[in-house]
Amino acid sequence: MRNFRYIFGVSVSAALALSSNNTDSAALNSLKTETLQPTPAIAQSQIPEASEIANPAPLLLAQATSPETSGGALQPRLAVSEPEQIQTPVLAAASPVAPVVSVQPQTAVSPPLQAARVTQSPAVQPQAQAEVTPVQLQAQAEVTPVQPQAQAEVTPVQPQAQAEVTPVQPQNPASIASGTSPAQVPGIAPFAPERPSVAQSPDSLYLDPDANPLLFPTRPEEVRLEGTQPLTLEQALELARRNNQELQVARLEYERARAVVRQALAAEYPTLTLQGDASRQQSPGGQIAASGSPPGGPNPDAPTNTLSGTLQLSYDLYTGGLRSANIRAAERQQRVTELEVERLGEQLRLDVTEDYYNLQEALEQIRIRQQSVNNALRSLQDAQALEQAGVGTRFAVLQAQVQFANEQQRLTEAIAQLRTARRQLARRLSIPQFVDLTAADPVQIAGRWELPLEDSIVLAFQNRAELEQQLVQRELNEAQRRAALSARNPRVSLFANYNVLRTSSDDALATTGTGDGYTLGARVNWNLFDGGEARARARQEEADIAIAETNFANNRNLVRLQVEQSYFELVSTFENIQTASIALEQAREALRLARLRFQAGVGTQTEVIDAETELTLAEFNRIQAVLGYNRSLARLQRAISNFPSLATAATP
Repeated sequence: MRNFRYIFGVSVSAALALSSNNTDSAALNSLKTETLQPTPAIAQSQIPEASEIANPAPLLLAQATSPETSGGALQPRLAVSEPEQIQTPVLAAASPVAPVVSVQPQTAVSPPLQAARVTQSPAVQPQAQAEVTPVQLQAQAEVTPVQPQAQAEVTPVQPQAQAEVTPVQPQNPASIASGTSPAQVPGIAPFAPERPSVAQSPDSLYLDPDANPLLFPTRPEEVRLEGTQPLTLEQALELARRNNQELQVARLEYERARAVVRQALAAEYPTLTLQGDASRQQSPGGQIAASGSPPGGPNPDAPTNTLSGTLQLSYDLYTGGLRSANIRAAERQQRVTELEVERLGEQLRLDVTEDYYNLQEALEQIRIRQQSVNNALRSLQDAQALEQAGVGTRFAVLQAQVQFANEQQRLTEAIAQLRTARRQLARRLSIPQFVDLTAADPVQIAGRWELPLEDSIVLAFQNRAELEQQLVQRELNEAQRRAALSARNPRVSLFANYNVLRTSSDDALATTGTGDGYTLGARVNWNLFDGGEARARARQEEADIAIAETNFANNRNLVRLQVEQSYFELVSTFENIQTASIALEQAREALRLARLRFQAGVGTQTEVIDAETELTLAEFNRIQAVLGYNRSLARLQRAISNFPSLATAATP
């Protein structure tokens, strides 16, 4: 009888173990058949504003010490201070589940997991020596203690068509396709501005700085940001060309150089001067002579009135080469300043474009960080629900809480970076102190470069203002050298004078009248010895000529390097876009499986946290790949300069 009892006990245990294994197998099979559903993206309107993060306080999580039961359904006590800062609602485990209402995304960017509808399971009726069956998998990651007599009814998730991701194909660098649409690169789609426009058009006068450049704010309300103006990239470039102070200074220097040219050209014309004198004179000698003169004779002491005028015409017939050298130097200096305006305009275009892309990246970082906060919150809910169900550990809850706090901290840092990026673009555009900016363009591929590398290098040599600047600077130094040597040559000038004189006196017997005359002549001036000054100045200019030639060779090599570096980055970042898109889909699937494994009891919270981290990294990699491609394209256009439309095609 004892043996029979032993055999019977072994059989019952084996049957129970087999039942448990079958249940685990069914759970794993359901895990494999789950389909990847897109998760709604975080709307731009959910990004915290600058006023909301003046004193950012982290969200506080109340530790769940003991579970509460309501009709057999476990209610975790998860208290979140300021829950409006978290964009997803806090869902209680095993609560009556309705379809999850997500915030409608304003940007079609990264689709994470979508929750399925789960029906409420009946309350658990405790029974003596009842063996607990494994927890059933549910798509919303909500754990419900299952009664052996009544299983939880799960509404299956309708599978949705996934975006087909094509593998990376070798690309011809000469024909990099920029026409990748949002369907080809998932998630790269327009996003709405996070605030309404404060003006009908960015071209309105309120975006222009004050006409007085010496004005600065003196009251806090004058620098307080009152609105956010969405701008496209083209609008930002137009504002920069109109308002940027560095470009305005370059234009003023060009106007000054034009005046210097007009000054030098004046030496080609003769000079005409007019001089007039009027005087009344009574000399002491006349008074002495009058004391001894006979009565009735001339009065030497009578005052004399004199009126004279001189008209002089002069012309430098020969200057030894000084005049032509000065004119040439002024013209070359004007050309240097003109090329400097062109160079600053091209550099300003690149700087504004990069600032705009940095602003787009900051906005995307907030979106991704907000999504990471939501994922961390969901994992925390799962961990607490499992702990309250008796199948989880306190360690997993602590891990989830730490991950949630870390993601909140990263979100706060991303908001600070966004504010900095906004003010950097505002400074570049020189807009008024009270206006804030945001990007209105979607994050998408900006265009494609159709020229091969060799043609791009040759085109850059032809177009870059920096190379022509050095050649013009060399010509300027050569003209200044000739001007210095002209001091050793003779100078010949012609002159003509016409004089008019009228005299009168109080003495009636004095001689008075009006007369005129003229003078014609030529003047020669030759500095025979100057101590070597002219030759020393000429040697200085010869050294400057050699410096300009060396700078030209250096800039030529630098231009080639800039073109090649930008071109290589353009090719690699374009391929990275497709690679990052594939990795993003894989990271989403890995996170889904990690959550299901954790809910089934066969995975750990560490796996979920690692999967969330990998998903965030994949999101960053894709955004950086797209924006990196756009930055490389902008740098390549800057390296070529002047004619981007010849080599760049718009994205279809």
